[in-house]
Amino acid sequence: MTTYPVIFAGAGPGDPELMTIKAMKAIKCADLVIYAGSLVPEAVLCWKGENTETVSSAGMDLEEIVDKMAEYHLSGKRVVRLHTGDPSLYGAIFEQIRELEKKEIPYKAIPGVTAAFAAAASMGMEYTLPEVTQTLILTRMSGRTPVPEAEALEKLAAHQSSMAIYLSVGLVDKVQEILTSGYGKESACAIAYKVSHPEERIVYTTLENLTETCKKENITRHALIIVGKAVEASQGNMDLIKSKLYDARFTHGYRQGK
Repeated sequence: MTTYPVIFAGAGPGDPELMTIKAMKAIKCADLVIYAGSLVPEAVLCWKGENTETVSSAGMDLEEIVDKMAEYHLSGKRVVRLHTGDPSLYGAIFEQIRELEKKEIPYKAIPGVTAAFAAAASMGMEYTLPEVTQTLILTRMSGRTPVPEAEALEKLAAHQSSMAIYLSVGLVDKVQEILTSGYGKESACAIAYKVSHPEERIVYTTLENLTETCKKENITRHALIIVGKAVEASQGNMDLIKSKLYDARFTHGYRQGK
């Protein structure tokens, strides 16, 4: 009997057309798709095959998820475990992979588009600007899931780099306090709500008004907080920044400077 590896696939940020072709093909061929129902919109399941069974893992624990994957795998079925965004980022796939390894079940991963990149696309923003910022930090506030002390938001904010903060809008009061200390109260920031979904909203504000803006817009979950000079630049509040890559006077391996 032929057996197939369990596939961990990124569903992207919500728009079915932002799923990779590889993930789309995997879902279409799958006998079973277990999707993270609390985050993955059912709209992305439009790519499933006619006979594909779909199960939401929202009410399942780790053992139940792994047992379900193992059951179908061992009966020669194709299994896809579908996570929101990119499965390697806040996807909790590591613990699932380790359990599959204990059962000697092979697996593969298909990357996906994470919300921070979909938000930048909607904002017309580049996180890395020449001579302004060359670093992007993806992080979260410490809450029910602790964050290592070395990665506390206070320490990361001290770099004043571009930063996208996941899973933290419910702690916006604390986020505002920390970011204001690191970036300054007048620094521009963006609240990216349900990026790429039909309900998407990108709300711009300043750090001193971050909490108030979230309350006014009734945003309590499903949102990123994005901060850094790249946000300010995307709003046209900085002088034009040019990279050397396309500077006519700059010589590189493919072009002689004028």
